[in-house]
Amino acid sequence: MSQQESKPREQGRVDAPRGGAVWALVITSVAGFMASLDNLVVTTALPSIRKDLGGGLDDLEWTVSAYTLTFAVLLMFGAALGDRFGRRRLFLAGLTVFTGASAAAAMAPGIDSLIAARAVQGVGAAIMMPLTLTLLTAAVPVAKRGMAYGIWGAVNGLAVASGPLIGGSLTEHISWHWIFWLNVPLGLALLPLARLRLAESHGTGAPLDVIGTLLASSGLFGIVYGLVRGPADGWTSSYVLTGLIAGGALLVAFVVHGIRAKNPMLPMRLFRSRAFAGINAASLLMFLGMFGSIFLLSQYMQGVLGYSPTEAGLRMLPWTGMPMLVAPIAGILSDRIGGRPVVATGLFLQAAGLGYLASVVTADASYAIQLPGLIISGIGMALYFAPAANLVMSSVRPSEQGIASGANNALREVGGALGIAVMASIFAAQGGYETGQTFVDGLRPALVTGAAVVAVAGFAALLIPSRKRPSEPASAEPTPVLETVVG
Repeated sequence: MSQQESKPREQGRVDAPRGGAVWALVITSVAGFMASLDNLVVTTALPSIRKDLGGGLDDLEWTVSAYTLTFAVLLMFGAALGDRFGRRRLFLAGLTVFTGASAAAAMAPGIDSLIAARAVQGVGAAIMMPLTLTLLTAAVPVAKRGMAYGIWGAVNGLAVASGPLIGGSLTEHISWHWIFWLNVPLGLALLPLARLRLAESHGTGAPLDVIGTLLASSGLFGIVYGLVRGPADGWTSSYVLTGLIAGGALLVAFVVHGIRAKNPMLPMRLFRSRAFAGINAASLLMFLGMFGSIFLLSQYMQGVLGYSPTEAGLRMLPWTGMPMLVAPIAGILSDRIGGRPVVATGLFLQAAGLGYLASVVTADASYAIQLPGLIISGIGMALYFAPAANLVMSSVRPSEQGIASGANNALREVGGALGIAVMASIFAAQGGYETGQTFVDGLRPALVTGAAVVAVAGFAALLIPSRKRPSEPASAEPTPVLETVVG
C-alpha cells in the first residue's frame, strides 16, 4: 500500500462526524488524569489500608507495584492493539476494565483481592493510556496540536502533583475506599462520551509481539516477586531464588528476542544510540529512586510523625507539585543550552534532596527541617521532566518515535515498581514498623540508596551526546504511544 493510500487509514476518521477537538481534549485529558492519578494516589492511604485490611510490608508494596508493573509491561502492547483493532474501540475496552477494576478495588474485602484488583487496573490503564494521545492527535488540527498537548500534559501533571493530597484527603475525610470509587463515576461518564464523540482510527496494523510481551511481563514479575518476598521468606528461599533467577533469565531472553525478532515490541537496535540508551537508563534509575522514596516517606509522615493523611499529602506537594511551577523554566533552559545539562542537573539535585532527607529524618523531625530536601527534590524532578521527552524523541528517527516514546514510558514504570521493591527490602532489612525509631532505622539507608541510584542516573544522563540535532518538522500523523508526565 502506498503512503497516499495508507493516509486515510492512519488518520482513521470514520463515522464520527460529531467528534471534535474540544470533546477529544476533554475525554482524553480526564482519562489520562485517572490513570496518572492512580500511580501516587495510593501512597498516602497505605497506613489506613494496612490498618483495615492487615498485611505486611510486602502486601503494601504489591498494592502499589501490582498497578505500575502491569501498566509498564503491557503499555506498548496496548498501543499496538489499538493500532491494529481500532484505537477508539480499544480505548473503550481499556476504560471499561479500568473502571470495573476500580470498583473492585473499592469493595475489596482483603489485601489479596485489593492487590488483584490493582493489577487489573494496570491492565486497563495500559490499554487506555497510550491511546489518549493518538485519539487526541487524530481529532485536533495540526496548527492547534501544541496547545492541545500542553493542556493534556498539564492535566496529567496535576494528577501526579495532587495524587498524594487527593488520596490523603479522601482517606481522612471519607475512607480509603474512595480513592478507587472516585474513578467509577468518571469512567461511567466517559464511556458514552467516548463512544459518541471520538473518531475511530487505526495504525499500520503491524504484527503483535505476544512473545516479547510474555517474556518481559514474566521476567519482571519474577524479579519483583523475589525482591518483595526476600525480606519475609529469606533470600535463600526456593521461591525467592526461583523468582530472581527465572526472572533474570526471561529478561535475557527478552533482550535476545528484541535483537532477533522481525517485529519486536522493543527493538534492541535502538540502544545502539548513546542518546537513547543514556536517557532511558536515566529514566529507569530516576523513577527507581523517586517512587521508592515516596512510598516510604508518605508512611513515615503518618506512622512516625503523626500527620493525618491530608496533612501528609499537603507536605508532599513541594516535591510532587514542583514540576508544575518549574517545568516551563526548565523547558526554556533546555531550548537554550540543550537538554543534557538540564536533565543531569535535575537528577543530581534530586539525589542531593534525597541525601539531605536521609540525614535529617528522625523519629521527631520537624517539617521545617525536611522542607529543603523536599523542595530540592521537587526542583530536580521538574528539571528532569521538561527536557526528557524531547531527548527521547530526538534520539531516534522520526519513524521510530512512537516505539521510543513507549519504551521510555514503560521503563519509567518498571523503575517505579523496582524502586518500591528494592527500597522496601532495604527498609525491612534494617528496620520495621515496631516503633518510630525502628522505622527511621530502615528509612535512612533506603533513602541513601535512593539518592545513590538517582546520582547514577545523573551520570547516565551525561552519556547523552551534547551535540544538538536539527529539529525535525512535526509529523502530521498520530504518534502511536504517549508521553506521560509520570508513568
